Amino acid sequence: MSVQERKQRERAERERLIVATARELAEQQGWDAVTTRRLAERIEYSQPVLYSHFRGKREIIGAVALQGAAELATAVRVATSAADGPRARVAALARAYLDFAARNPAVYDALFQLDGGLPYAQEDTPEPLKDAFAALLESLAEVAGDGVDPGLFTEVFWASLHGLATLTRAGRLLPEDAEPRVELLVGRLAVL
Repeated sequence: MSVQERKQRERAERERLIVATARELAEQQGWDAVTTRRLAERIEYSQPVLYSHFRGKREIIGAVALQGAAELATAVRVATSAADGPRARVAALARAYLDFAARNPAVYDALFQLDGGLPYAQEDTPEPLKDAFAALLESLAEVAGDGVDPGLFTEVFWASLHGLATLTRAGRLLPEDAEPRVELLVGRLAVL
């Protein structure tokens, strides 16, 4: 292995460490606790080393969001691949999405609430974000209904899931009604 290859590998490893540490800190204490100073202390590198990877917290949030988008896409695809039939796939998608949001609140915030400097719904949207949307579209396109644009339907369904995730986390919805909400969403929005 050449010196340059070793340096590139070390740089990539430091970047993964920064992102993992930021994510861990955010999940434990919230995003307000994530500062470059704290990150530098936790990973035992200087702040200038952090700034050589990320220009600041905003870019770190973006990196966590991209990682989270890939994980969300995987979770949705795994859940829907095991389901039998369109209704079961859509219900599995909804449950996987809501479960991901509940298990990873800081990552979910990085994806959908905080400014990570990432363009959404544009030509230059990063591939992991496009793929997360594609994971939803794969199951929802078949139940959009005649004459309904599958992408638009997916946006509306996704917005409904986001609303449920956000309101549930804020304690605005009764937790014991989580499953009836999924069934209602699936039964009323999707043409099955």
